[in-house]
Amino acid sequence: MAPIAEQETIVQRQESADKIAARAVTPGKVSRSPFGPDDQIGMLNVMTAETRAAAWAVVDPTTMYDISVDYHVGMPSWAGLGDPTYQIWMSHTPQGSVNENVLGVGETHNRHVTYSGDCITMYTHTGTHLDALNHFGLDGMVWNEVRADRDLGSRHWLKNGAEQLPPVIARGVLLDVAAAAGVDVLPDSHRITAEELTSVMRRQGTQVRLGDVVLIRTGRMRLWHDGARYLHNEAGLDREAAALLAEAGAMIIGADNVALEVMPSVDPTNWHPVHTYLLGECGIPIMENAYLEEIAQARLWEFVMVGAGLRLRGATASPMRPLVFPVRAGANLT
Repeated sequence: MAPIAEQETIVQRQESADKIAARAVTPGKVSRSPFGPDDQIGMLNVMTAETRAAAWAVVDPTTMYDISVDYHVGMPSWAGLGDPTYQIWMSHTPQGSVNENVLGVGETHNRHVTYSGDCITMYTHTGTHLDALNHFGLDGMVWNEVRADRDLGSRHWLKNGAEQLPPVIARGVLLDVAAAAGVDVLPDSHRITAEELTSVMRRQGTQVRLGDVVLIRTGRMRLWHDGARYLHNEAGLDREAAALLAEAGAMIIGADNVALEVMPSVDPTNWHPVHTYLLGECGIPIMENAYLEEIAQARLWEFVMVGAGLRLRGATASPMRPLVFPVRAGANLT
């Protein structure tokens, strides 16, 4: 593989290298944050009022793409390790209110007021979601040397939880690896390399800049209707490809698959090396199960993404509904 430094014609380098944690990692070790000992959001620190304003100023609001998936019973879900799939059930029904009269207001009242309510259960990494920085780490630690023996409670981590992740307004880029390969869906276990990403960026005329949301299209979402097929041995990034984006200053890296990285792992010592690298070493949240088909069809290589997760205290991820807006004609997104 060519050294990443040789690919600077494609990946725009920034002068503020001290803000990019990926450039100072000790491989295989959780990093201290360059943003200070209290940091819990990693590279999201590079998003500021100024960067949000600059992104929002060039939005074309007449067109909007929703890149989230809908939640339904039977949807693909990472459940192989025992985590619950998505379930929904009604806790109140109109006829139940009539028959049970729980409020004691009587049949006439209950028939007049049509009341429904429901509950859900699921793994927090179900559907389109953003991984928090406590999701993966190394040797009993997660981002910024947060330690399990000190910072893990009986129900959840006490630091680096999903509630810390701020809403996002930022420049985004789509790297359509499947289209560049001339296929609808990349083959199972296809390993996306740094060279391949470089080729895609050159083909699209795309650059990755400090503070970008970078989304990788593998085409896997075309298999979403078949959960077993969708989840089996996905194509995804290898560690060197992830490093290319991380060292360029990516703020969030995501994909249209369940785990971002190639499965199964190509590292015999680490079953999820891209996760431990991005989350634990680089402080970069990961977005998964993004629906990228429409923006790929529109050839929207550059855009503005707006999205927010739920403030789930201590959670390792949160559902997210990201919205993508084109850049207004004639505007320049810097």
